[in-house]
Amino acid sequence: LHPQADVRIEIIKTTGDVMKSEPLKLIGGKGVFTKELEEALLDARIDLAVHSLKDLPTILPEALGIAAITEREDPRDALVMRRSGSEIERPSILHLREGAVVGTSSPRRLAQLKNLRPDLSIKELRGNVDTRLRKLDAGDYDAVILASAGLRRLGFESRISAAISPEEMLPAVGQGALGIEIRASDEETRELLSPLDHAPTRAACTAERALLRALGGGCQLPIAGHAAATHAGRLRLEGLVAQVSGALIIRDAIEGQESTAQELGHTLGTRLLERGARSLLMD
Repeated sequence: LHPQADVRIEIIKTTGDVMKSEPLKLIGGKGVFTKELEEALLDARIDLAVHSLKDLPTILPEALGIAAITEREDPRDALVMRRSGSEIERPSILHLREGAVVGTSSPRRLAQLKNLRPDLSIKELRGNVDTRLRKLDAGDYDAVILASAGLRRLGFESRISAAISPEEMLPAVGQGALGIEIRASDEETRELLSPLDHAPTRAACTAERALLRALGGGCQLPIAGHAAATHAGRLRLEGLVAQVSGALIIRDAIEGQESTAQELGHTLGTRLLERGARSLLMD
């Protein structure tokens, strides 16, 4: 976009990157993939930070803001089967063999898997995408659940055995979108980034993040939320809160104008809490 700009990439390893073998709930949950990036922004060592939006807490430090949310990749979760030894005629969660071992580190995915298929054996899965696929192909799992967007961006689209419909597994808030964070006072960088801001994606993610904020949750609670345009200027937001065991799921949806995305998220979050989500989040 700006060939004249002098751009340098600064690689920053976060707590979540370094402690790949530890469950997220043990290393801090919120902010484990963002804290070091935000510190570098606040110290002016970098001018912008690129995040997977689903990792970015809904409440940012006062001096920071999201300058752009890029056009969303496929937001769905993906079922990935072993390269050999586990082929099934119709790859889907519903067609996995009874008692199949499925890898995931996400309480959101675990709860929905358990609700859909209580017979499955769910096994912790950490590491980068390469590591997870290697563990799968080595026979540690029959299948793993990963984000379609991550697989596509890393060139592993061919490994997607089936994209899981939101009806079967509602995605994480912000899944598939990238958020570009800057210092709130840095108008020059904001202006440079403005062409990357995708209005429909921003509206959808604003609704989803408002939902998550209303529920008071983060990525380590079984909360899901996904918004999509229905027709011109309209947005449909669906939200879900579950017991980790999958025994109980509370799910609801709301529709309204894109311009009221923030209010839609808050209203749906309040509605879910009133329907019993509060007690599930306190379990």
